[in-house]
Amino acid sequence: MISPCRRHMLRQSAIIAAQQAAGQLTHATGYELQMQKLNADKQALHKLQSFQAKAELKRQLLPEYAPWVSGVLAEGNGAQDAILMTVMIWRIDAGDIAGALNIARYAFKHRLAMPFGTRTAGCAFTEEVIDQAVRARTAGEPVSIELMLEVLELTDAEDMPDKVRAQLHKIVGYLYRDGGKDTLALERLKSALILDGKSGVKKDIERLESAIKKASGS
Repeated sequence: MISPCRRHMLRQSAIIAAQQAAGQLTHATGYELQMQKLNADKQALHKLQSFQAKAELKRQLLPEYAPWVSGVLAEGNGAQDAILMTVMIWRIDAGDIAGALNIARYAFKHRLAMPFGTRTAGCAFTEEVIDQAVRARTAGEPVSIELMLEVLELTDAEDMPDKVRAQLHKIVGYLYRDGGKDTLALERLKSALILDGKSGVKKDIERLESAIKKASGS
């Protein structure tokens, strides 16, 4: 657990670094120190094979990055920030979709890129949220339909493969169905099918249409 003094120092360092002209932050001292910590934490995560163990370690590590993130989100000018973008993904893995959404709004606004891989920020964010939601639902854990609808709205203008967007509509459809909202579920699953004919929702659509027809007495 970090002390209030260190929390303040990290937040101020983030503000100073983030107020530089948009571009790279690779020469900002506070940023360099945070990157050193991030790289060390990545090494610790790399030693773990279990996804659950990695998620738990991320939950333990994330509070240490909170001052940096809050500083950037409050005062940032859109400079490319590998720390911020990594924390966005880690928050999703740790089950904090709401926290990841806060970063995603800033990242999309300033067109930030992912520091690893070839995916756009919008695609990476969406895929990771889908994976987390599917894991949670499969495990019988609650998944907030409200948060998933925020993800759907926020990523609407982001470029990504149709198959990815289809899977987002699919999981939202399943969540609606789980909550007994068959008509809304049907709308989302039909959207998934339009985006990707192989999204695996055809049978679900047929069952929902049958259930809705039966419920209406027609």
